[in-house]
Amino acid sequence: MFEALLLNFLFLLVPVVIYLLFFENRPHSFNRWLLVLLSAITMSLCMILPIRLETGFTFDLRYIPFILVALFGGYANVLPLYAILNISRFYVGGEGVLPSFLFSTFVLLLVPLFSKRFILLSPRKRILAASTASFLMMACYLISLIFVIGHTDRQFWILTLNALATYSIMTAIIMILIERILANIQKRDRMIQTEHLNVVSELAASVSHEIRNPLTVTSGFLQLLNQSNNLSTREKEFIDLSLQELQRAEQIVSDFLSFAKPQSANMVYSNMQEELEYTRNIILPYASINEVEVQFRFNNKLKTSYDRNQVQQCLINLYKNAIEAMKSKGGGVLSIDISDKKQNIMISIHDTGVGMTKEEISRLGKPYYSTKSEGTGLGMLMVYSTVHKLKGSIEVQSEKGHGTTFLLTIPAEPLPS
Repeated sequence: MFEALLLNFLFLLVPVVIYLLFFENRPHSFNRWLLVLLSAITMSLCMILPIRLETGFTFDLRYIPFILVALFGGYANVLPLYAILNISRFYVGGEGVLPSFLFSTFVLLLVPLFSKRFILLSPRKRILAASTASFLMMACYLISLIFVIGHTDRQFWILTLNALATYSIMTAIIMILIERILANIQKRDRMIQTEHLNVVSELAASVSHEIRNPLTVTSGFLQLLNQSNNLSTREKEFIDLSLQELQRAEQIVSDFLSFAKPQSANMVYSNMQEELEYTRNIILPYASINEVEVQFRFNNKLKTSYDRNQVQQCLINLYKNAIEAMKSKGGGVLSIDISDKKQNIMISIHDTGVGMTKEEISRLGKPYYSTKSEGTGLGMLMVYSTVHKLKGSIEVQSEKGHGTTFLLTIPAEPLPS
């Protein structure tokens, strides 16, 4: 029995090990079909080589990957797994085919309903929730077996205790491994993001001022030259194009300057109400032109120290991106909600725009990556840099075609001495 239990546990580890070996450094190539395939292989192996008790009963761990896929992936991922599970169980045969079919159908209909709530839980609560779900589902399955067997004896209750304990413990172990992998990926991404921000900050501080001076001089001389009456129409067009490109270059340099360290002259200690209302008023005309309604709610009593100019630019960048995301949909609603929670200032910026894919979300804040055809990506990089300087974090929730929410979490600070 113990050898069979270890073998079933080894089968459960197969998807985890394959992910660690081949996909940890490129998580977005790990698509749902590969997840379904690996889970299907795990379930099939568990059914082929089950755990046999000394009492004569047998059971296996095939429902653990089935339940976990239902919790993490929802209906889209668990439906093909449901078909594979029942086909495999029918092929293996035996008296448990009908209870297995009924139970898997019950899991299919019930568990994915909680998928979205489950994903939003903290890691510890996800481990507890998955273990509890596994325990309850197996309890329901064993109860259904009573109606098939028609009676219970000591051997059945031994099976019940073994199955419930094994499912709960094994689910908890697999969930701990999954959460550890997710935590490592998030930690690595934060380290890479910090490296990017440090590199850009150093580059901005060292070259931006030197680049801006010759650009300003060149632009000034071109404007003087453009006033000459001896130029042909063709030559004036060339000068206009040159001025436009110089203006774009100056804008990029200005974006770089935003990464500089906070200036003491701009530092304030506040609850950000003034900056938030100021940036909302700044963006209102642009929102009106694009038929975007701005909803604003402020309910924050916490304060922190920050560079006023950088925070204003950060908020304007987020508002502007949100409005531009709603252009192609003919307008929409921009919701700005500021509150406090557990000594953190929470700024939620939600739009009803085109949304983003998971891959696009993962690349936000990378140098020179932008979802806009003419964007440089420096605006979002500046946003991440500003929040990073405040020791805060940014969470992005988005669905293609259904809008995006940026949640900025900024820790409050005590009154500076």
